[in-house]
Amino acid sequence: MEDYDEEIAFLGNWGRFQQTAFFLLCATAMPNGFTTVSMIFLGDSPAHHCLIPEGLNITEEWRKASIPTQEVNGETEYSRCRRYRLDLISNFSALGLSPSKDVNLSQVPLEGCSDGWTYSKEIYQSTIVTEFDLVCGNGWKQPFTTSVYFIGMLSGAFFSGQLSDRFGRRPILFITMAIQTVFSFIQAFSPSWEVFSVLFFIVGLGQMSNYISAFVLGTEILTGTPRKIYTSLGINGSYAIGYMILPLLAYFSRDWKTLLLAMSVPSFAYIPLSWLIPESPRWLLSQGRVEEAEAILRGAAKKNRVTAPEVIFTQTEVEQKQSKTEDFHGFLELLKTSGIRHITLILCLVWFTLIIGYIGLSLNTSTLHGSPYLNCFISGATEIPAYIASWLAVHYLRRRMSLSLSMLLGGGLLFFIQLVPPGLHSLAVSLEMIGKFFMASATAFVFVYTGELYPTGIRNTAVGLCSTASRVGSAIAPYFVHLGSYDKNLPYILLGSLTIIAGISVLFLPESFGLPLPDTMDQMPKRERIKWLCQSSEQENKQENGKADSVEILAESLL
Repeated sequence: MEDYDEEIAFLGNWGRFQQTAFFLLCATAMPNGFTTVSMIFLGDSPAHHCLIPEGLNITEEWRKASIPTQEVNGETEYSRCRRYRLDLISNFSALGLSPSKDVNLSQVPLEGCSDGWTYSKEIYQSTIVTEFDLVCGNGWKQPFTTSVYFIGMLSGAFFSGQLSDRFGRRPILFITMAIQTVFSFIQAFSPSWEVFSVLFFIVGLGQMSNYISAFVLGTEILTGTPRKIYTSLGINGSYAIGYMILPLLAYFSRDWKTLLLAMSVPSFAYIPLSWLIPESPRWLLSQGRVEEAEAILRGAAKKNRVTAPEVIFTQTEVEQKQSKTEDFHGFLELLKTSGIRHITLILCLVWFTLIIGYIGLSLNTSTLHGSPYLNCFISGATEIPAYIASWLAVHYLRRRMSLSLSMLLGGGLLFFIQLVPPGLHSLAVSLEMIGKFFMASATAFVFVYTGELYPTGIRNTAVGLCSTASRVGSAIAPYFVHLGSYDKNLPYILLGSLTIIAGISVLFLPESFGLPLPDTMDQMPKRERIKWLCQSSEQENKQENGKADSVEILAESLL
């Protein structure tokens, strides 16, 4: 990166060209905020019970008594999956018997909901749960649908890097944005759950692919401070804004088909961006397409009102760049020695845990007390200060203690939600939102920390492995939320316990703050005694003398 940055230094860091690229690329991340957590509203399960056919000849008293009641989380509600046998209820009604006086309902046999279900329309007109009856015996399909989406994201993360390296950042960005938009639109017309799930997999694949492509394209176009802000706050902040817009769209839609159309149709407005966002000159240069790279940079110079040199890249420089190759390091390099194996296993656990916590808490907002729309908005809004806190921590705080403390605080808050008295709903919601803040902050922070620990030759492989572990976690996360249907405190106990365990394991990682990026195995940071959060004067001097600027890891890890 450094040689290239020096060669295009004549452009400056924040001219009209960079400003346009910065804000337009950030804008491409907004639809991802819609889609990632859209199942909060698309797949929510309203209150429901067995349908009693209108044509059944029974009295109104027996119609009301035909559904047994049960106690769930301290509240009495109708059974969701069972009813009294209607043939017996019909006979009792015909004989003029009373359910409260003449018949002991506890002795009446039960049956399933063979005629379907009645769903509450207090909050939603319809969801995919009410549309395809994903309840009772088919209840497993609800969390599985969300998992299918995240498996699609896992596939997108695997293929997008290879495709963008082969065909370019810009075409893959807009092709995958088109895939996400078009298939989200088609989803609104899904005739069955199976079709909806297949389309959701493709949407997930497109979403992750365009997010990674936009991230890489921005890090290659931007330089200096704008690059740091883009990789830490810009693209993540835009995602959070999309997250906050989702409940507004859902509030005015109330119907899963309308919501899908509301999320997908505005995304067609991104089509003109394909003419405004350029290809990465750095990628073009790596492919030997020097004239195209120079043409983009000369156009950028014109926009920035600066003069480009007559020759930006000499043929010798290009040949030297293309001749530079790295030794290939496979997955087994991460398990080669006990030290690096130790680091890899702990980081995989941390990434896995954080994404389960982040996705689980995001999806759980529909089950919280109060309006699901307001809860979802607050959940998205907590991410803005979380990303700011993470950005500040990257600059000024030690890695090991910062990450561990964030996870311990977040996990501890979730674990102790079970102790909140039943009537203090606002306190429980507040604790969950603060826990989400720490989870989101730690998730952004761990990306930097991971890149700092590994040498250059295996950094991409290490980040890729940890990312894969996190995507496996995201596919499992919906089932953690689903456990809340059996006991509302169970998801918090599991998430809190797992996060605390992972947070403690972070203490066994090496410290990397203030150290240069390692290029070899021997240069990897070594584990030492825990020190204070903030840097010492000696570390400040090291950084002043040209040691690693860790924010740049976000770019370097993907490149």
